[in-house]
Amino acid sequence: MKNLLIFIVICFGAWLFFLKDNTVVESSKKSAVNAFSNSSAMQTLAKAKEIAKPKVIYKCDGRQHCSQMTSYEEVKYFIQHCPNTKMDGDNDGIPCEKQFNKW
Repeated sequence: MKNLLIFIVICFGAWLFFLKDNTVVESSKKSAVNAFSNSSAMQTLAKAKEIAKPKVIYKCDGRQHCSQMTSYEEVKYFIQHCPNTKMDGDNDGIPCEKQFNKW
């Protein structure tokens, strides 16, 4: 009986030690993540992503045909964002291929 009681006390102590150690590890992980998230490297990365984002200079204005487009980038924008475009006559997935040499 005495041995069982000693075993239970040891197990309880080990359990408390594990909980305390686990809490310390979790809090240090959170502080490390917060420190990295607020670091200058992350801020620089966010700025780089913003700079690299393409600026949309096109808008859907009713144009539907290849002859009304001035660049292949404009054609791709209209195909993806504007309704009722008629720029891929042969339905091969390549719009305005003759006008912009996209054979």
